[in-house]
Amino acid sequence: MYAQLVETGATRLRAMEEMDPQERAFQSRVDDGIKIEAKDWMPEAYRKTLVRQISQHAHSEIVGQLPEGNWVTRAPTLERKAVLLAKIQDEAGHGLYLYSAAETLGVSRDQMLGDLHSGKAKYSSIFNYPTLSWADIGMIGWLVDGSAIINQVPLCRCSYGPYARAMVRVCKEESFHQRQGYDILLKLCNGTPEQKQMAQDALNRWWWPALMMFGPSDGDSPNSAQSMQWRIKLFSNDELRQKMVDQTVPQAEYLGLTIPDPKLKWNEERGHYDFGEIDWSEFYNVIQGNGPCNRDRLRTRVKAWDDGAWFRNALVAHADKQADKQAQQAAA
Repeated sequence: MYAQLVETGATRLRAMEEMDPQERAFQSRVDDGIKIEAKDWMPEAYRKTLVRQISQHAHSEIVGQLPEGNWVTRAPTLERKAVLLAKIQDEAGHGLYLYSAAETLGVSRDQMLGDLHSGKAKYSSIFNYPTLSWADIGMIGWLVDGSAIINQVPLCRCSYGPYARAMVRVCKEESFHQRQGYDILLKLCNGTPEQKQMAQDALNRWWWPALMMFGPSDGDSPNSAQSMQWRIKLFSNDELRQKMVDQTVPQAEYLGLTIPDPKLKWNEERGHYDFGEIDWSEFYNVIQGNGPCNRDRLRTRVKAWDDGAWFRNALVAHADKQADKQAQQAAA
């Protein structure tokens, strides 16, 4: 371990020596924990990495409304309907916070949405799976939002100020979403045998895609090391995935549900759960647009954008009219 730290330190020192003075000063600020703000100088690669990550995060919040939106009219009680509507509204707000954060980097919202609607930009693969039962809504809250919290809490301390500050509120609201999902599952698991089986079936379908949310091991990604150096990313994908498993297994046991992984077991020596291999071919297949709901999600999103064009145009026309009126008053 000591040898690895020495080697990492030496590699980092060589990298610093190869930087020009401006880059070296930037990296020193990052290393000292000083937030980078929109008007500060930053390497172009740093800006591009942030635009890609923040915009994809925003897209995931927006597209993530769709699987749950399918269940608003079918929620089992009025209270469940109201809570689900509030959650969907929260997700829309998260998307807006994040688009605003990305805009501080010089990219327009229209451009980001254009990339989403054309299929150029990606969003979280988890939202390309169907919600077949009410238990799936519980799984999205418990597993998907629970995984999102594990991934996003460290982002509150990332090096880019506008992103870090947006994530503070996002994470607070996501914690409520996770509790909402767990509450649904708790009710089902304490209900009839058929209701508990519904929850188990949903867990069987969502468990592995939830583990894939963190992405492949960092060694398979050429960008992870640089993102870690810039403190855009604070923990590796495997570290976050392990935390998710360690946190979730006891919760599943409390519900009386069985994790669909025969290799899952507690490793006393490691102090963590061991778990089976992930089928990354499925992950890449979904990312490439071949998941169960990829086409439907994108088609629904584009239709919503097109259907709302009249309202956006009306807002712009009203704003222009108000600006003209204020200009005339100022001239008088």
